[in-house]
Amino acid sequence: MAKCEVCGKGPMSGHNVSFSQRKTKRQFRPNIQRTTVTQDGRRVRLHICTRCLKTTAKV
Repeated sequence: MAKCEVCGKGPMSGHNVSFSQRKTKRQFRPNIQRTTVTQDGRRVRLHICTRCLKTTAKV
């Protein structure tokens, strides 16, 4: 599965919980986007999560 190239965030596991409280396995996947970011004056294409994308937009 995809990982964020900035923070290293990857898929996490957990449970789907129904109304009757039955628990089945599921995955929580990070929202990975392919974007072009400027690093050291060069344009670099990265796969980063939206949290990191939002943080880099602030700077």
